[in-house]
Amino acid sequence: MYILTYKYKLKQSKMKNIYLLNAFSLQMVDVPSVIEFREVDALPDGLISAIGHQDTANVLGVPMNRINVHLQPGDTAYVAQLQGGRLPEGSTTLPDGFKFKFIEVFVHTPQTLANNF
Repeated sequence: MYILTYKYKLKQSKMKNIYLLNAFSLQMVDVPSVIEFREVDALPDGLISAIGHQDTANVLGVPMNRINVHLQPGDTAYVAQLQGGRLPEGSTTLPDGFKFKFIEVFVHTPQTLANNF
């Protein structure tokens, strides 16, 4: 498995599914895969919520949806990484000092990577 930060801008093929996650796991991808990470300022429309924690879903304004995500080449995920601590139970807004950092995760095959260089 290769992990690629946004050092190189890859040509992106047509995206298949776009997920919103509260965490990323290597179990979500097949081996071999090339995974591209990039911090973004905003989220696109049309995300499939895979937020498994009710309070996180409340704060983000999306439905809680505990699903298993298996990313395929061409899929994109956005990880809403909570910073500042653990959300208090029953949260509907971000407490003072908390924020979300959004990371785009794009899955490529090694062949896709080779074709882009």
